[in-house]
Amino acid sequence: MNLPPSPFGCPLDSLLRILCGPWTIYLLCRLHQNGPTRFGQLKRQLPGISSKMLTERLRTLEEAEIIYRHQTPTVPPCVTYGLTPEGREITAILDQLNTLAHTWRQRANPVPQAEEHTRVSAHQSQ
Repeated sequence: MNLPPSPFGCPLDSLLRILCGPWTIYLLCRLHQNGPTRFGQLKRQLPGISSKMLTERLRTLEEAEIIYRHQTPTVPPCVTYGLTPEGREITAILDQLNTLAHTWRQRANPVPQAEEHTRVSAHQSQ
């Protein structure tokens, strides 16, 4: 993996400098959920991201060897982006963080018992 240098000499700092960039987590999640994806598809899946920002994030992640870029020599060229093994390692951790976030949200906003009972009953009858 090719991480940027950390002024603190800390590998975690280097990794977080990449992951904390704008749109990065959303982009990694899309590639994790959908597999190899073309640029235009990614752009449509991330409403509000500009082509310039998407290109910048993809290049940064590619340079860090978190994603790969595959170009098929066709007219027009077919360029696909996907996760490297290191990228899949990161998304496994992001899945754990997502689970934790859902747990904390449920803890902060508990479902009333009557509503929970209805939800459980409906689930059991299926």
